[in-house]
Amino acid sequence: MYPHVADTSRYDTMQYNRVGRSGLKLPAISLGLWNNFGNDKPLDTQAAIIRRAFDLGVTHIDIANNYGPPPGSAESNFGRIFAEDLRPYRDELIISSKAGYDMWSGPYQVFGSRKYMLSSLDASLKRTGLDYFDIFYSHRPDPETPIEETMGALAHAVQSGKALYAGISNYNPEQTRAAAAALAEFKVPLLIHQPRYSMFDRTPEDGLLDTLADLGVGSIAFSPLAQGLLTDRYLGGTVPEGSRASEGRWLQPGEIGETYLSRARALNDIAASRGQSLAQLALTWVLRQPSVTTALIGASSVAQLENNIAAVHAAPLTAEEIALIDPLAVHGTTLR
Repeated sequence: MYPHVADTSRYDTMQYNRVGRSGLKLPAISLGLWNNFGNDKPLDTQAAIIRRAFDLGVTHIDIANNYGPPPGSAESNFGRIFAEDLRPYRDELIISSKAGYDMWSGPYQVFGSRKYMLSSLDASLKRTGLDYFDIFYSHRPDPETPIEETMGALAHAVQSGKALYAGISNYNPEQTRAAAAALAEFKVPLLIHQPRYSMFDRTPEDGLLDTLADLGVGSIAFSPLAQGLLTDRYLGGTVPEGSRASEGRWLQPGEIGETYLSRARALNDIAASRGQSLAQLALTWVLRQPSVTTALIGASSVAQLENNIAAVHAAPLTAEEIALIDPLAVHGTTLR
């Protein structure tokens, strides 16, 4: 099989944003391999999505050790696709992975000990077939391990050449400041934070975005489409076959509530008035924040990927549009 020949115009239309005060830039839209790149999905479909993303200027691919199912399979599948299609373009790619969730048996397979973090890093590199990750994250804070130990493991990953940058995910503002301070002791900067952020989960607005701006740290917003709630999938009031709500892994099946429908349909009307889909509007809304470097999307098809990436080309939201969206972008909104 011949390697993929990338589109020569792949950098013509994508927007690239600087990550905090670092020298690194990331595309406004990044591709995450959380939900659609395990062994339950066809490898050919996964490869087509990854190839098309790169052809559209998406240079950042985000993975974690536990992505699948089963855990580890997203890294292994990416490794196969990378080896066959993208190896010649390694220096054009930003590839990240994380450690923090359950992976193997025994007491050293979760959270943030040095033992777990560095064992997981080596296992992730082996599964992907990479020599290094561009970014290696602590996937979540560990309530029992000193943050100095977890950050020391990230610093070691950078200083050993197995990662170029250090990141954290799911840390609150106070934990973020402590992580940055701990890394600074090793003379390793905190590059990026990966928080959940969408119109229906506005937690980062409660201090985290200001903290990141103050520290000069970038951010990559995950679940900007709220697991599909901010798409047109449920606007008809039913749960389509194959949707996340029908699978029951991340959204629970059941009746769709009127509160959700009224907000989502009104947001869809605003999107339509801008010539956007609801998903595109949701991405534009997340990216309006100066502290948000990039929005992390998943994709189950090339068509879905293309629709979402088109958000990059939308006009910025006006103050009037933001005012219309605000009462509909209610934190805690769920499907039920």
